[in-house]
Amino acid sequence: MEERRRQKKVSSLIKEVLSQLIIDTIQDSYESSLITITRIEITKDLKIAHIYLSLFGTEHKEQILDVLNERMGYFRKYIASHTNLKYNPMLIFSYDPILSYKEKIDTLLDQLKKDEKSS
Repeated sequence: MEERRRQKKVSSLIKEVLSQLIIDTIQDSYESSLITITRIEITKDLKIAHIYLSLFGTEHKEQILDVLNERMGYFRKYIASHTNLKYNPMLIFSYDPILSYKEKIDTLLDQLKKDEKSS
């Protein structure tokens, strides 16, 4: 149970630091886009952090993910200098698939409602 609490604390700290850094460095380059960290999953040993993002208002989703992964070294150094963590985790950026699942479910539910009304 202690490990889970520690994982939550570390992921919350990383999310706070990284969110502002992404706004300052990446989002300014893609002004019409909105980049949000939806969640961070960190391994029990605190050495790998999977960062899930939602990207709105842009057609450059893959390009933004590539830029984030290219700048991972810079982000790790920034996190290390702004936090007091024993381990500086490897960062893995990816698009959050939960959002697309939610959209599919909403679409299906809307279609069911329409089918019920027409029956």
